[in-house]
Amino acid sequence: MAASGSAVGLGNIWKFPYMAGENGGAAFFIIYLALVFTIGLSVMLCEFVIGRAAQRNPVGAYGILKGGAWKYVGFLGVAAGFIILSFYSVVAGWAIAYIFKSVSGLLATSDPAALGALFKNFTADPWEPILYHGIFMALTVAVIIGGVNGGIERTSKILMPLLFLLLVVLAVRSLTLPGAMAGLKFYLAPDFSKVTGATLNGALSQAFFSLSLGMGALMTYGSYLSRSVNLIKTTMLITLCDTAVAFLAGLVILPAVFAFSFDPSAGPGLVFITLPAVFAKMPLGIVFAVLFFVLLSIAALTSSVSLLEVVVAYFVDERGWQRRRAATIGGGVIFLLGIPSSLSLGVWSGFTIGGKEFLSAMDYVGSNILLPVGGIAVSLFVGWVIYPRALDEATGGGAHRFQLAPVWRFICRYVAPIAVGWILVSGL
Repeated sequence: MAASGSAVGLGNIWKFPYMAGENGGAAFFIIYLALVFTIGLSVMLCEFVIGRAAQRNPVGAYGILKGGAWKYVGFLGVAAGFIILSFYSVVAGWAIAYIFKSVSGLLATSDPAALGALFKNFTADPWEPILYHGIFMALTVAVIIGGVNGGIERTSKILMPLLFLLLVVLAVRSLTLPGAMAGLKFYLAPDFSKVTGATLNGALSQAFFSLSLGMGALMTYGSYLSRSVNLIKTTMLITLCDTAVAFLAGLVILPAVFAFSFDPSAGPGLVFITLPAVFAKMPLGIVFAVLFFVLLSIAALTSSVSLLEVVVAYFVDERGWQRRRAATIGGGVIFLLGIPSSLSLGVWSGFTIGGKEFLSAMDYVGSNILLPVGGIAVSLFVGWVIYPRALDEATGGGAHRFQLAPVWRFICRYVAPIAVGWILVSGL
């Protein structure tokens, strides 16, 4: 349940719809599905296997299972935790802010220009987004200090089904808006002439970001699992849950984008501009808006906890720190690293890295470099270095059937490293 919470978060609800909008809609979605259920699912199983076999964080896991230069691969996960959570927390802070903006009635309009101006003015403010970024990081640190197992699992069991149900309700409302069918066609009727190298790269980076792959989070959670847990079944269920939420989020956002004549490639602001317009058209729209942004914040929290847990597990296991100290210092550093991401949409908008403003640059480094490189390493490690041990771990010592084991090995050895490597290089 904690791993599902890690996978289901802003990557599905905030990032997937605008990535689909920027990359051709249905063609992107089909490629995304193919990558999720081949490379993504295989790499997820690899992470669970490594974590449970070693019973340690990513750095310690590689060191125990093989040692040598492999132990340094685990640091990719720690680095990803710092970089991704720094900008992720900024966006999650927006979700918290929009809870209060919904309650105050500021979002009670379906005028796209007004909602767009509100979002732009909010993200450009030098102080307010940083305040909510700090609140979100404080919540993440508090959960980590209190322990992941009880709090996050118990919370996820209640809130994840609620989020799913609310997305279904919103999807129905979105599809009944005048002009929504054009958005549905864009989302479900593929035009493969729009597919480029950027589409493939975006689909793979989104698959890794959405499933929490390559950052060591699932490896860390795998280290907490008993040998009786069926890793094959668990991996499939998490992948299905994650993909279902992403699909629903697209069904909520993209038809509404066309209904309100928004640009589907408008980027990260879609959830914060389009959805409030949908809510304003609904009976009890304020209630739905508040509930949605509360649940979106919770979904973001379950994912942020998994990112910070990678950092904390490293310092606790390898450096002997107390959990409270590791969570507080790690969270504090990540908060500071997130400040430039927040300011890059306002007073620091003129400062760019490789032509990207700071938040997009951090997203690019995390999603398009660190996660794919981490995925390649995980696949090669399982496919070539510890495969007999990995297969034994995946099947629980033969207790669980795994008829696709030869396919898994082939994907780990050849398909995943070559495909991810090619897309990584072409993206660069």
